[in-house]
Amino acid sequence: MKELLGVLGQNPALTVKTEEPMSRHTSFQIGGPAEVMVEAETADAARFALSILKEYEVPYLILGKGSNLLVSDAGISGAVVKLNDTSCVRQDCRITAGAGIQLSKLAVFAQKEGLSGLAFSFGIPGTLGGACMMNAGAYGGEMKDVVVKTVCLDADLNEIVLQGEEHRFGYRESVFKEMPKCLILSTEMMLVASDPALIRAEMDDYASRRREKQPLEYPSAGSVFKRPEGKFAGALIEQCGLKGKQIGGAQVSEKHAGFIVNRGGATCDDVLRLIELIQETVMRETGVMLECEICRV
Repeated sequence: MKELLGVLGQNPALTVKTEEPMSRHTSFQIGGPAEVMVEAETADAARFALSILKEYEVPYLILGKGSNLLVSDAGISGAVVKLNDTSCVRQDCRITAGAGIQLSKLAVFAQKEGLSGLAFSFGIPGTLGGACMMNAGAYGGEMKDVVVKTVCLDADLNEIVLQGEEHRFGYRESVFKEMPKCLILSTEMMLVASDPALIRAEMDDYASRRREKQPLEYPSAGSVFKRPEGKFAGALIEQCGLKGKQIGGAQVSEKHAGFIVNRGGATCDDVLRLIELIQETVMRETGVMLECEICRV
């Protein structure tokens, strides 16, 4: 491990840490230490880091903002790799951005440029790469509506360019979920010219709705369950009397039953036990099996 750290440390565009608490890198603020954490400022640096990890046969996890992630209390053996490329360039009605940019910052960039189509993403606490991986969406908009091209590395570090339908976007799904160890580098989006003031008003409306309905005051991983066909997970959970139900530091939000929040000191085990209780109760009382949306490590 010492030799590996030495090789990685030779690249000035990499920041390498050991025994880094994952609770610092997830919106749930839950998770034990990663054996090695590697943060890359550029795509080239990320490619270098992955090549070294493969050479030394060190398993690794690709991480975005950790906003849809539940990490084990035991932590992660091997390495965690983050790409922090936040570059953002406009050309006509297209924006090409690095996978590490936060969605809210990307939405603001587009708004100031007078480009409409990303307002729905304002307030989603993830990165562009993670949003493409999950086909993130809100208020009737999804990444599939704007993404036209993505550049990524596959497990063998070959650069792949995907266009249009090759992304295979679905409800919280994409082709990237079928590509183990895939690292999204950048994404190009097609937007529509509009009045910046109108776009800002739309973004402010969505932000107001989020503050009103979502428990933003507590750490969480957003909606815990996928939306069942023709129904709403939060409504089913509330119907079953589980709103406010707490196990350890994890609680079904009293504000929105579709969220589990960390009320302080919640562990991964607390959250998993609460998820299991919700699924069992909702299945027993309504006949609906809720499918978890959160990724577990």
